[in-house]
Amino acid sequence: MFDIGFSELLVVFVVGLLILGPERLPHAAKTAGLWVRKIRRSISSVQREINAQLDHEELQQKINETNQRLLKEGQAIQNTITPYPEGYKAKDGVVSETQPLEATAEAQSDTSEHKKTDPTDMTADTTNQR
Repeated sequence: MFDIGFSELLVVFVVGLLILGPERLPHAAKTAGLWVRKIRRSISSVQREINAQLDHEELQQKINETNQRLLKEGQAIQNTITPYPEGYKAKDGVVSETQPLEATAEAQSDTSEHKKTDPTDMTADTTNQR
């Protein structure tokens, strides 16, 4: 962190000894050590939080990319599947391959004959009227 060599540390010690004296120097060194420890601990804590946040954002980005890829692949697969004819309904909402298409076409034509017409609609088919 700090690029302090032994000779520089010795100079600081000698200056501290001359200024503070031999009685207060040990207490000052202890206090300085505590402050340095607290500062280092705070710096490492901030670094851990930043790294955790970056890791979280990286994972979130990977998750989003994977979700987008899966959605595109799902749409591609869905586009390759041949859709059933319009109006094709199966019993109980489950499409089965055993149900013939002619049976559903007949059921669909039966329901189209019984459609109620709106009396106010002038464009309605008038073949069933008097």
